Amino acid sequence: MKIAIIGQSLFGQEVYKELKKDGHTIVGVFTIPDKDGKADPLATEAEKDGVPVFKFPRWRVKGQAIPKVVDQYKATKADLNVLPFCSQFIPMEVIDYPKQGSIIYHPSLLPRHRGASAINWTLIHGDKKGGFTVFWADDGLDTGPILLQRECDVDANDTVNTIYKRFLFPEGVKGMVEAVRLITEGKAQRTTQPETGATYECIQKKENAKIDWNQSAEALHNWIRGNDKVPGAWAEIDGQKITFTGSTLMDRGTGAKGQPLEIPGASQPGLVTKNGLVLFGNDGEALMVKCLQYEDGKMISAAQYFCSRSSVSVELCEEEKIFAEQMRVVWQSILSNLNQIEDSTDFFKSGAASMDVVRLVEEVKHRASSCRLQTEDVYMNTTFQDFIQMCIKKLRGEDDDEELTVDYVEKKINNITVNMPHQLFINGEFVEADGGKTYKTINPTDGTPICDVSLAQISDVDRAVSAAKEAFEQGEWGKMNPRDRGRLIYKLADLMEQYQEELATIETIDSGAVYTLALKTHVGMSIQTFRYFAGWCDKIQGSTIPINQARPNRNLTFTKKEPIGLMTGWNPEVSQVTMVGVVNLEWVSVGGDVEEVKKMKIGDPLDRSTDHGPQNHKAHMDKLVEYCQIGVKEGATLVCGGKQVQRPGFFFEPTVFTDVQDHMYIAKEESFGPVMIISKFNSGDLDDVLRRANATEYGLASGVFTQDISKALYVSDRLNAGTVFVNTYNKTDVASPFGGFKQSGFGKDLGQEALNEYLKTKAVTIEY
Repeated sequence: MKIAIIGQSLFGQEVYKELKKDGHTIVGVFTIPDKDGKADPLATEAEKDGVPVFKFPRWRVKGQAIPKVVDQYKATKADLNVLPFCSQFIPMEVIDYPKQGSIIYHPSLLPRHRGASAINWTLIHGDKKGGFTVFWADDGLDTGPILLQRECDVDANDTVNTIYKRFLFPEGVKGMVEAVRLITEGKAQRTTQPETGATYECIQKKENAKIDWNQSAEALHNWIRGNDKVPGAWAEIDGQKITFTGSTLMDRGTGAKGQPLEIPGASQPGLVTKNGLVLFGNDGEALMVKCLQYEDGKMISAAQYFCSRSSVSVELCEEEKIFAEQMRVVWQSILSNLNQIEDSTDFFKSGAASMDVVRLVEEVKHRASSCRLQTEDVYMNTTFQDFIQMCIKKLRGEDDDEELTVDYVEKKINNITVNMPHQLFINGEFVEADGGKTYKTINPTDGTPICDVSLAQISDVDRAVSAAKEAFEQGEWGKMNPRDRGRLIYKLADLMEQYQEELATIETIDSGAVYTLALKTHVGMSIQTFRYFAGWCDKIQGSTIPINQARPNRNLTFTKKEPIGLMTGWNPEVSQVTMVGVVNLEWVSVGGDVEEVKKMKIGDPLDRSTDHGPQNHKAHMDKLVEYCQIGVKEGATLVCGGKQVQRPGFFFEPTVFTDVQDHMYIAKEESFGPVMIISKFNSGDLDDVLRRANATEYGLASGVFTQDISKALYVSDRLNAGTVFVNTYNKTDVASPFGGFKQSGFGKDLGQEALNEYLKTKAVTIEY
C-alpha cells in the first residue's frame, strides 16, 4: 500500500520504520520544519532512505487550506494517510483525499480524554486504566470511528514519561502497524464512538497548571504527575514560582522528619527531608516530590532546597581537562545547530530533547565508567560549565551527596579505638527511635553496659519497611546494571576488610564471640561472601525453553530471574557453638573427650588463647542451666560442666552428657550452647543409627567419622540433614550451600544455590 506519513517525533520515526519493514511504500513524509537547525527524527530517517520529505510550517491560513501545500501532498498519490503523532491542523482536503482515508493515533481510550493533553488528564483524573486508540479521522476533535484500542493498567506512581515508555510508545507503534495491516486485509473496523463517557479537557499550559492545595494528597499527587515536566505543576514559595516534579505517594502512617517549609495555601508546611520534599493534602496524607525547578529553568533536588549550593569551581587537572574537551565534542555532536560550545551554552535552550539526555548520559558512561549519571543530573546542570563541574566532582567522589551524620560511641579496647553507631539506621540515616526510647546493650563478658541503643518502636519498624519498599521499587539500586552492582559489593567487601579488626572487636564485646573466631568467620567469612556474590551479579540469567509450537505460528519461551526483595533478621543464638549430631561409626572414646573439654580455656573472648567465651545474653545462659538440669533429672549422665562459671559475665561450662536416650529432652531439643550429648548404638546396625538420627524435627547439619568410605557414603545418602560432614566438622565455605531440612530453617545460604532464595522466575511466551 502507498502510504503518506504525517507527523513527527521518535514515535513517528518508529512507525515509519515498522511500516517499511511490513512492505509498504512510503510515498511521502510530511513533518514540521527544522528547529534550531535540527531536523525532526522522522524527517532524518526518511531523508536517509531517499523518501520525499515535506516540512510545511502550516497547512492552513485563517482556517483555509493552502492550495500549494495541498497540491504537493496530492502529488504523492497516497492510498492511506497515517498520522502517528501530529501537532499541526491538517485540512479535510488532505484527510479525505486517499481512497482508504486517514488513521490517527490518540493516547487515550476514546471517547474519554479527547484533546491534545490526553495522557496528562488520564493521570490527573487518577484513571486506573489507560491506553490508546487508533481511529479514522473526521472533521471533529478526536471524534472519528474507532479502528482499534489497547488498554493498560495505570500504576499509582506512573508519570507521563513512565506510562509513555512502558506502554503508549512501544505498544502504540505496534498498534499503528496492526491497524494498517487490517486495512490492507480489508478487516478494519469502523466503530462509532459512544457519547457515554465522552470527555474533553483543555490543553495543559503553564498558566493553568498552578496547584490548588485544598485537595487530598492523592489528588495533589495526580495533579503533579499529570502535569509532569511539561507544562509542570507549580506553586509560589518564598515569592518564586516553583515547579514540582517526580511525585510519589507515601504509605499511610509513614512518619517523615525534616525542615519545615511554609507553602502559601497548603494545609500544613512541607518538610524538606534527605529524600525529597514531603507535601500534605487536606486529608493529612502525604506525597513526596524529588525535583524542583525555578523560573529561570534551573532544577535542583528537592532535598537541597535549604542548602546553599557551592559556587566554588574546582580546578581541573590535565587528565580532567582532556575529559572536558571530549565532552565538549559530544555536546557539539548533539547540538549540531551550534557553531561552538561555550562554557555558558545551555543544553536545553540550545535545542536538546529528552533522547539527547539519554545519549549524553551514555556518552559519559562510555568515556568514564566510574561517573554514574542520572538523567536528573543533566536537568540540574544545564550549562556546559555546570555539567563539567558536576561530572568532575562525581569522578573525584566529591559530589554534593549529603554526608552521613553518625553519633558514635567511642571505646578504646583490644589495643584499638572502636566507633560504634548506636541509633536506628532507617532510610539511609541514623536516627533516634520514636519517643527517644533506648535500652542498654550488655557486654556478656562482664555484664556491664556497652552503651544505650535506640529501641525501635512499631512506628520505626513501619518507617523502615516503607523505606525498604521504596528503595526496592524506586531506588537507584534497581536501575543500576548488574556489573555496577557487583562493583559496589566488591567495594563494600574491601571496606570491611580495611576495618575488619574494628568490626571483629565490636562483634566480640557485643555478642561474646571469641575474637579470633569473629575475625576469621563472622567478619572474615562475611567479606568472602560479599566477594563471592559480587561475582554473581552479572551472571544471573534465565534460559530459553522449547515448547510445542502453535502452527502456523511459532513460539519463543524464555525465563527471567527477577529480585524478590527481602528483609532479613538475625538469630543471636546460632552464633554460639553447638556440638550435636556427630556420629562416630568406629569408636566413641568418652574418656578422651572429657579430658579435651577440661583443657578448654574459658575466659575473655578478646584473649587470643581463649577457646570459649560467654553466652550472648543472660537469658540464654539461664536456659542452658535449665536444659542441663532437665538432662540430669531424666537420667542422663553429666560427665562435666552443666553450670554457670563463677565469674562476672555470662560464661557457661563446656558440657558433656553420656547415656542419653532418644526420648530425653536434651536429645530432642537444641541447646545452642557448648553442650555435647553422647548416645550409644549397636556396632554395625547402621539402619538403626539412621532411624534414630532422623527421628527429630531438626536437620541442620550432621557429621560422620569413619575410615570406611562405603559406610560414609551409605550414611551420608540417608541422613536427613541439609549438610553432612565426613571426617571433619563445621568446615564451611562461601561457595558451598548451607541450610537445614525440616524445622532447621528453609532454603540455602551461600553458594549458587542461595541465589534462588532471593529471586523469582518469570516465564515469558511469545507467539510470532
